[in-house]
Amino acid sequence: MTGGSGCDLGFQQVDGYRAPRWPGQDAPQQLHLDLRVEDLDAAEKMALRFGVVRPDHQPGGDRWRVLLDPAGHPFCLVVG
Repeated sequence: MTGGSGCDLGFQQVDGYRAPRWPGQDAPQQLHLDLRVEDLDAAEKMALRFGVVRPDHQPGGDRWRVLLDPAGHPFCLVVG
């Protein structure tokens, strides 16, 4: 923790890395983040401008959105 708010995330390179495939598990997820947002549509629109992709499989309906970062890692935007 830094300054008592938020969190620190660390990343490392992995030899033989294979990007995950949502929703399949042939190359499983290594991490999953749920990010709280005030406005789901606005947050998704902003994320898409940064190269994020919205996959067809959306199990959350209007409660959350699954998105994929440019390397294929899934994460969710959740209203909260």
